[in-house]
Amino acid sequence: MAPRRDHKRILIYSHDTFGLGHLRRCRAIAHSLVGAYSSLSVLILSGSPIIGSFDFRSRVDFVRVPGVIKLRNGEYVSLNLQIDFEETLAMRSSIIRHTADIFDPDIMIVDKEPLGLRGEMRPTLDLLRDRGTPLILGLRDVMDEPVALESEWERKHAIPALTDYYDELWVYGLPQICDPLEGLDIPASVRRRMVFTGYLRRTVPETAGAGTDGLDFGTDDFLLVTAGGGGDGDGMIDWVLAAYEHDPGALPPALVVFGPFMTPDQQAGFSARAATLPKVRAITFDVRLETWMARAAGVVAMGGYNTFCEILSFDKPALIVPRTTPRLEQAIRARRAAELGLVSVLEDDYERDPSIMAAALMQLPQQKRPSSVVIPGLLDGMASVNRLTRQWLDYDRSQRFSRGARLNG
Repeated sequence: MAPRRDHKRILIYSHDTFGLGHLRRCRAIAHSLVGAYSSLSVLILSGSPIIGSFDFRSRVDFVRVPGVIKLRNGEYVSLNLQIDFEETLAMRSSIIRHTADIFDPDIMIVDKEPLGLRGEMRPTLDLLRDRGTPLILGLRDVMDEPVALESEWERKHAIPALTDYYDELWVYGLPQICDPLEGLDIPASVRRRMVFTGYLRRTVPETAGAGTDGLDFGTDDFLLVTAGGGGDGDGMIDWVLAAYEHDPGALPPALVVFGPFMTPDQQAGFSARAATLPKVRAITFDVRLETWMARAAGVVAMGGYNTFCEILSFDKPALIVPRTTPRLEQAIRARRAAELGLVSVLEDDYERDPSIMAAALMQLPQQKRPSSVVIPGLLDGMASVNRLTRQWLDYDRSQRFSRGARLNG
């Protein structure tokens, strides 16, 4: 193998079968890393169908593998290609390994899934482990309730993969808020490799404009209602619109963002309802959603990881309406954050009384901001990731190979 280059390379695998969360987290980390180190390039592997809609900083690029999507029944299918899922998976795995072989990263960061989608990362992990490349698993603060996660990871052979492959596990949160592996029988050797970084601070994009397609409220006293990717946000959007239909006069203005993965029929129905409400504007999505959040008086959201980081970063009063299926991740995070006084929570009882939502929306702008609660290191995530990356980039090549041999043996 050729000697290590002065200009370093990081390869990030983005697990992306549903929603926007994984892609947005990986992109934010990539941007932070190239901002911290001038002689670094980052390549993101992703199957997201909308990755090309996002802007990327200089020295950050992506390889898009064929997309797949997880249906509500848990099955995976090819997103656009009319071919068998196993064929799609084989193509993805081959592209990923070939890219890693040629790109020859100094560090590999894998997002969420230790072996990737249906084990597609294993050939690449074998290749890079044998080269002595440091392998990092990045985990959000909450995965799921322990019983469900234990069953899922047993089925995916995830825990042996932690032992066999990964040099470190970076948890993008704090243990006093959530431990993603709580309740799992994790080997002590793996526990010692876990590093809690703090949450990942977000900023307003440098290219942010005044509005989307001329949309501007002329005031910052509006509420931002965001369903994230939107694939499962119809219940929250329906409830918020019902509140404005119930009490249209007293509520503050609202910008409702459906999300790019909400179905066209749902978007059309919600858009028609919003058009009858003078205080409500609705858009499908804005890749610079941080601009709107920074301006808003309050945020209504489902509480996925990225939105939670943005709420903390922009210090916004937030009402979280978490989903509880197919996993409890959002509900666990929201309840814990509410216990600490960082957000308020309104559980979806599926009756969705509009007067209850209206009362919560009225109170939201007067709610305390997250910064009223002092939690040391809360938003140190990006700085921690940059520091940890520096340590691995400085790792001696001969040590890498001996470490790779040890993990392989």
